[in-house]
Amino acid sequence: MTSPQQPQPDPAANGTEAQPQPAPGTPPQAPAAPPMPPAAPAVPQAPPTQAAPPAPPAQQPAPEQPAPAAEAGTMMLQAQTPGQPPQPAPADRPAPAPAAPPREAGTMMLQAQPMPEPQPLAAHGPGKDAGTMMLQAQPQAPALAQAPQPYAQAPAAPPAGPAPGAGYVSPIPASPTHLGHALASEWTKIRSVRSTIWTLGVMAVLVLGIGALVATAVSTNESIGATPPLFFGFFGMLLGILCVLPLGVLVVSSEYGTGMIRTTLTACPARGRVLAAKALVFFGLTFVVTTVVTGLVAIMDNALLGDLSRAEVTGAEWLKSTVGVSLYVSFLGLLALAVGSLIRHSAGAITIMIGVVLLPFVLSMFMLTDSLSDLRNFLLGYSIPNQITVMYGSKFPFVDGGPAGWEPLWIVMGIAALALGGAYAVMRQRDV
Repeated sequence: MTSPQQPQPDPAANGTEAQPQPAPGTPPQAPAAPPMPPAAPAVPQAPPTQAAPPAPPAQQPAPEQPAPAAEAGTMMLQAQTPGQPPQPAPADRPAPAPAAPPREAGTMMLQAQPMPEPQPLAAHGPGKDAGTMMLQAQPQAPALAQAPQPYAQAPAAPPAGPAPGAGYVSPIPASPTHLGHALASEWTKIRSVRSTIWTLGVMAVLVLGIGALVATAVSTNESIGATPPLFFGFFGMLLGILCVLPLGVLVVSSEYGTGMIRTTLTACPARGRVLAAKALVFFGLTFVVTTVVTGLVAIMDNALLGDLSRAEVTGAEWLKSTVGVSLYVSFLGLLALAVGSLIRHSAGAITIMIGVVLLPFVLSMFMLTDSLSDLRNFLLGYSIPNQITVMYGSKFPFVDGGPAGWEPLWIVMGIAALALGGAYAVMRQRDV
């Protein structure tokens, strides 16, 4: 670093010649006027590697100056690189013009020497005794010896993680799942597979087509007696059930066949929620489609056969022939869904459900002996075809006993509930 300098007079302007400084150690001589040396460029100091002998400071010529009015001194500190001689100030640099009366100036150079042998620095000043000043560098801690960083680094934040004992916390934000998520998943599945379109589409075509054909054929008669006109929708619905049952089985068994059930249970480990979502989605879809189809058939049959029947169609009969039949078919589909969950095999579950629908009725037709009459009446009265007939407001003429009114609906609801409970119990015991 360089302290502020006093202006120097130009030696050439005074007409005097520069006189050399006396060597160190000689008695000081009073020169006429020592010059003000220009500021030497600062040299960056490198870390000391090896000791080097000190170099004598550069001597500047001292031009003659007029009589000083007062004494003034200038201290110049110059850092020297170990192992290199000090660089003298440039001699050809012109000195600035003096703005004040010339004064005597002195130069003191301080040079830091590497440890452990400090070297003295000679201090010279005109008209003063030479002295020796010792500068000794103190050892620094290893951390302070490092080069300063250009930018201060912020302390690293502690990694975000769960508190001790809190367990694993996923970094992905997730909301708690509920039944609505499972319903959305099952709705996406059931509407995106081709089996749903084929089964419900064929069911609608059979119910509407057979209902229209039967009503048209019966309308050619002069009278149908006391038979209600809505009864003739039974023939189409009996075949339509055979399309709903496979769909109920495939809702569950198809996932077991393809292995998709593993993904479903991984995404939703609650087995009861999965089974409930499948049952609700299937029941809602089947009920809506069946209600629309049975309503259209009822309107068509009443329009074609209403004048030929002596029975008056009431609001209760309309409700039971449309909504009641749709509920009965939908709960029968839930029974098929439960059987598919228990069997986990599509072909086997479909075969069992077709046997449940048709086998009691077919077996009763071969029980012709009197000893089996009670069993025959029981099988005929509680068979699926006769229960559908009761829902349409009539029954087979050769059947004695059996349910009446809304009883078939309560029966199938109870059986479906028991089957779903068994399916849930079995799903909880299985790995998959």
